[in-house]
Amino acid sequence: MDTWFFSFRPALTLVCAALVASTTGCVSPKQTGSRYSERVLRSAAGSPDPLKAIRESMTFATTFDKGLDAEFAKGDAKLYHAANSRSRTNAVAGLPAGDDVKRTEGAGRFGAALEFTKKTTPVVFYRGATNINYTTNNWHGTASFWMRLDPDKDLAPGYCDPLQYVAQTWTEGAMFVEFSKDETPRHFRYAIMAQHKLWNPNNRKWEEIPVSERPMVQVEKPPFNREKWTHVVFTFEHANTGRKDGIGKLYLDGEYKGSFAGFNNTLKWDPAQSALNLGLAYVGFLDEIALFDRALNAEEVRIMHHLPNGAKDLLYRHSDLPFVGPRKWLAKDNHFR
Repeated sequence: MDTWFFSFRPALTLVCAALVASTTGCVSPKQTGSRYSERVLRSAAGSPDPLKAIRESMTFATTFDKGLDAEFAKGDAKLYHAANSRSRTNAVAGLPAGDDVKRTEGAGRFGAALEFTKKTTPVVFYRGATNINYTTNNWHGTASFWMRLDPDKDLAPGYCDPLQYVAQTWTEGAMFVEFSKDETPRHFRYAIMAQHKLWNPNNRKWEEIPVSERPMVQVEKPPFNREKWTHVVFTFEHANTGRKDGIGKLYLDGEYKGSFAGFNNTLKWDPAQSALNLGLAYVGFLDEIALFDRALNAEEVRIMHHLPNGAKDLLYRHSDLPFVGPRKWLAKDNHFR
């Protein structure tokens, strides 16, 4: 067979597996029309693993397809729940009793998803530390996840935080995405609240601070709805430097939505008490959570958005992917086993 085929085979096999193979027209019903993946992966033709750089930065990933525990975790892979955020030290593995939060087969982007059926008091979380790669000096990172809901119809009144990075107390800093409580349509925001004394020395209420002075990105008409999944990515750079050089960026469905800079984003955390909180006051579906130890760039965010098989393309090898080999799952050292 001629050398052209061998040169382009890596990209063509991945595209054909879930999108479009330019010569055969192979189409996946879930990703029809996504020409971006074909173009990006063609550009990596000849590479044994075009996702290598992204994968090697990953510290945590869960698709909920194999259960509640993360498929890949640099730290503790178990999902926990506690009565509230203040009682995480007394956490219990698994979900709280009842159906307020449940793993629902067939409801995810590709398989199962975590479903929050009503606003609930218990907090659901994964332990932070090495999973979120908390670093005491010059901390960088990325969080990628998918949500499906209609915020104006599904959410109860008040703030809603679908995902948070937190530690021992709120006053020592937090990083989160939220839906606003009063606006219609509800605004979607990504914010980094450093130690309270640094970003809010006058102790003003959040909504009393002018938007331009808040350490956040705000999207006034976000694209969420019940019929489609929306991809959310936030990145951060230069946290915990002690200088006003912190940067935060927000992307929705692979598109850059804004950034904030010039803040001292110092979060004084006890890593053992840090956590990835999920679904605070949230009603809807949450899926495919992946965390990274650096800020992905805009092109990498677009690649993440258009992965034909979602996070699975980062998590395992199989014969349909360009890094050809028997099916193997990613181990903690970022090598396949």
